[in-house]
Amino acid sequence: MNKPIFLVVAGIVMLLGGCTLAPKYTQPRAPIPAEWPQLAAYKGDQAETGTSKVPKLSWREFFADEHMQKIIEMALKNNRDLRLAALNVERARALYGIQRAELFPVVNAGGNGSRQRVPADLSTTGEPMTWEQYDVNLGIASWEIDFFGRIRSLKDQALQAYLATEQGRRSAQITMVAEVARVYLTLAADRENLELAKSTLETQQSNYNLIKRRLEIGIATELDLREAQIRVDAARRDVPRFTQLAAQDKNALNLLAGSPVTEDLLPVDLSSITPPREISPGLFSEVLLNRPDIVAAEHRLKGTYAFIGAARAAFFPRISLTTSLGTASAELSGLFKSGSGAWNFAPQIVLPIFDARTWAALQVSKADRKIAMTQYEKAIQTAFREVSDSLSIQDTINQQISAQQSLVNAAAETYRLSNIGYTNGIYSYLNVLVAQRSLYGQQQVLIELRLVRLANQVRLYAVLGGGGDIPGAHQDAS
Repeated sequence: MNKPIFLVVAGIVMLLGGCTLAPKYTQPRAPIPAEWPQLAAYKGDQAETGTSKVPKLSWREFFADEHMQKIIEMALKNNRDLRLAALNVERARALYGIQRAELFPVVNAGGNGSRQRVPADLSTTGEPMTWEQYDVNLGIASWEIDFFGRIRSLKDQALQAYLATEQGRRSAQITMVAEVARVYLTLAADRENLELAKSTLETQQSNYNLIKRRLEIGIATELDLREAQIRVDAARRDVPRFTQLAAQDKNALNLLAGSPVTEDLLPVDLSSITPPREISPGLFSEVLLNRPDIVAAEHRLKGTYAFIGAARAAFFPRISLTTSLGTASAELSGLFKSGSGAWNFAPQIVLPIFDARTWAALQVSKADRKIAMTQYEKAIQTAFREVSDSLSIQDTINQQISAQQSLVNAAAETYRLSNIGYTNGIYSYLNVLVAQRSLYGQQQVLIELRLVRLANQVRLYAVLGGGGDIPGAHQDAS
């Protein structure tokens, strides 16, 4: 009875020390320049930092506006897309647990009892007989001993799939946090445009009333009145347009938050928002390798290496073991008496001679590795472009805003002087009309540029891999 126990223990020891046929993984070289594009305004900042690390800021540290923080908290708690991502992680973790369990034997305890009557004409003694048999045993049914690492490779592949899913959840969280901030800023800009349209409508209505009175006393023309009416109608058209855009922004914010956002949390305009913290990506582009989507792509690449190991192991013998240890007796009362012990030991080895499917499976696994490698490299290149685009905006946006502010000031002064000249009879109302139209348009452009600056800060933080929590001990799972 000690022999099968010894064999089972020996099998477990061999399993734990089993080899794997998976190729050794080496992280591929990133197919991007080592440094970010050299931009005029940003170059000095890079020289000052001289580092390749991005500050490890949580979203709460980055987004300083308290109202925005509360809406982000609502989204983290209630957003259905984020909830689905978390559930996918749970599912991947469970699948990994199932595959990992294949390394260990399934031990079952069982008991059987039977009675059989044999008639006299079938009995060897010529008399009717009744047979009884009882047994209790503890056994292992068809446990594959992983000599060549097939099961271990499949376990490693399942682990990498789980880790990739976890990174996918982090990426979804970053995207959602950034989208909440973007919609919040867009709502602020549209509300500011709405107030600008309302004030412009009031001004144009006052001008229209003034010209109408001047027409009545004969010091204005019908053309002046019609031109004034054009601007009134244009402003009346913009008010409902921006009202509609602000309502759509609020609807989008409610969807992201997973529940209605109260009015006290919504922004009045861009000036009322505490701007996000400015960050620098440092000097070197290697920081991109920490982005969740790139880490996930690398985990999938590692998984293909493990799958190659499983495909290679299919060419080698498979050894399985079925064994049981227990007691048996012809009488129920004799099950545990001395001499009733019973055991069974049935190892099996299967040596593949020819199976074309194994060769095809190996080719598929190698093709999958090439596909995963290409996807990994593409993810890095895409991330590099996204960061570079954000840096190009950051490099020039302040200059654009400064020039636009000067343009707005000049347009406002032109409009003021045009009004004075028209009142004194020096200019026609057409000059006032052109000046007012220019001022209104330039004010809208200034709002748009201010929105671009704030939204780009959010985007830069997101494309550098910020905004998500840091993975914990799962990285060390085995």
